[in-house]
Amino acid sequence: MTESVSPVPTTPRMALEDGVATLTLNRPAHRNRLEDADLHALMQAFDRFNADPQVRVVVITANTTGQPRPVFCAGYHIGDFDGPQHDPAMFERVADALANLRAVTVCALNGSVYGGATDLALACDLRIALAGIELRMPATALGLHYYPSGLQRYVARLGISGAKRAFLTARPFSAQQLMALGALEEIAPTPEALQASVRQLTSEIGALAPLALQTTKQSLNEISSGRYELAAMRERERLTAASQDFAEGRLAFQEKRSPRFRGE
Repeated sequence: MTESVSPVPTTPRMALEDGVATLTLNRPAHRNRLEDADLHALMQAFDRFNADPQVRVVVITANTTGQPRPVFCAGYHIGDFDGPQHDPAMFERVADALANLRAVTVCALNGSVYGGATDLALACDLRIALAGIELRMPATALGLHYYPSGLQRYVARLGISGAKRAFLTARPFSAQQLMALGALEEIAPTPEALQASVRQLTSEIGALAPLALQTTKQSLNEISSGRYELAAMRERERLTAASQDFAEGRLAFQEKRSPRFRGE
């Protein structure tokens, strides 16, 4: 069931339909900044998605209602850094949890993205952006050395040159520059085109074999981080080769029809 999104500032809203879970950042009047309550809500949502085998794709987007220039997220709320409940490691844990979700993740960048929120976008497996958006990491402009896993994701997604440009100049990246670096799947000319592209992409992902999809994502993440074990990857290979999904995929190919995967 799809849940409506109100322009009134709240924690992220969640909707689930046909195996696609959508998380919508929902503080449009504050450029969708992330407060501590939002980080806890995101972690709870991630736990729910991991526990639900029906969730095969997760989309993260934002409510930009009433914004003169759309902003997906302005990053972590600076005012919360001095709050009594502030946990300095919480943001990193959220980004890491997003990167390690069982489901395939898609960031629908329907506005510009700044600060820590850039790591949430990079933590997703795939990104589609609205034309005209920008991505900017101002950590060094604020006097901050960024957390290690975020630096690793920047290097993995943008390459060492792109990561150095982001952190050592604090200059923004345009959508075209991100596309040239391979960080975007597509640039959509309008919000409507963005929504259509996201629907198409999630539909295509949802048609793939779940077990092979999830184990392959896990292996690719491990290779990217340099912490993979060949034996574990061989076991995943063996598991999928013996799966009902692989048998169904071969049969469907022979019968020239769409496969009916069950994730087994």
